[in-house]
Amino acid sequence: MNARNTPLDDPASNPTTTAPHTIRTEHVSIKVSDGPPMGAYLARPAAPGPFPGVLVAMELFGVDAAVRDVCDLLAGLGFVALAPDLHHRTEPGAELPRDLAGRERGFELLGLMTRTTVLQDVRACMDHLQASGSEQVSMVGLSLGGHIAYLAATEFDLAAVAVFYGGWLPGTDIPLSRPEPTLSLTPAITGQVLFLVGENDHVVPSDHQREIADALREAGTRHQFVVYPGIGHGFLSTDPATAADAWHRVHALLSSAGS
Repeated sequence: MNARNTPLDDPASNPTTTAPHTIRTEHVSIKVSDGPPMGAYLARPAAPGPFPGVLVAMELFGVDAAVRDVCDLLAGLGFVALAPDLHHRTEPGAELPRDLAGRERGFELLGLMTRTTVLQDVRACMDHLQASGSEQVSMVGLSLGGHIAYLAATEFDLAAVAVFYGGWLPGTDIPLSRPEPTLSLTPAITGQVLFLVGENDHVVPSDHQREIADALREAGTRHQFVVYPGIGHGFLSTDPATAADAWHRVHALLSSAGS
């Protein structure tokens, strides 16, 4: 598969495991600084740890089956994967349908998120993972969650961040990207970044793709920027071949994080 890369090690040198771990899963509550605890889905290898931690930032629709599947996949690869309910302040436990009505409600809930509260939630999740034995924490974000993961990388010492088609980074269209665009904070990133996007992504159009790639390069961030030709938004659930390549790269990134 053709893909455009910027400077990170070639993932072909880090093949994904063919013998995944047996996993166990549970729903947990995480204490936050304001209000009731935040619900989250946790998947981890069944074997004794410790294992590196990975925060999984959800899409608009909440911590639904697709997000839980991502956690399960990561746990099978040897990570403790935690997906927090980032709608917990406005619609706790939301699992919106992946249709027009669900998308519209998701955007309403997105409009109620703030940069401050989301970063508080990420910090609480990092603390939870580290207290549970995951000394090293990375992050994987899906669409809206990709924006959140990128933002978190500018604020916290995350070992690595994998962004699946994270939108709205160059502008101030959503509260998460205010007062200044999230992309403008790129120089503060200390960990590795993997940005995965389809060439025809309507949420991350080509001009935004160029701006993001330029910002990472100009900041000197160790990164890989991968554009999949002819592919649109949400390819994890629509294009198995692209998804397989992307997960190969994510596994390589997370396995080398901190080195």
